[in-house]
Amino acid sequence: MINRGQRYHRRHIRHIHVRRKVSGGAARPRLCVFRSGKHIYAQAIDDDAGRTLAAASTMDKTVRKELKSSPGNMESAKIVGQIIAQRLTQLGVDQVVFDRGGHHYHGRVKALADSAREAGLKF
Repeated sequence: MINRGQRYHRRHIRHIHVRRKVSGGAARPRLCVFRSGKHIYAQAIDDDAGRTLAAASTMDKTVRKELKSSPGNMESAKIVGQIIAQRLTQLGVDQVVFDRGGHHYHGRVKALADSAREAGLKF
């Protein structure tokens, strides 16, 4: 049975492998996703300048108003994906590089990515 420390270590190793290949710039920032047991977070990061362009999470007040149930489910991930896409299009960004953060592309991470694509972002 895998314990909590081993699970974290395996995700961290996957994240290192992903980050070797994925980097974002001003024209095409990196859309970084992190999920915890209760919440999901998304950031658009310009790696060249080392700054965050836009962020959205289930902790935001605007997102909490739209949530109908728990912040740790797929519907909330879809809302976060839509909001991060809206914030990026307001900044004039329509293309991003997707960084899944070592998580498997499944469930809440996939729901966030699909809703961001539907809202107009190109991966």
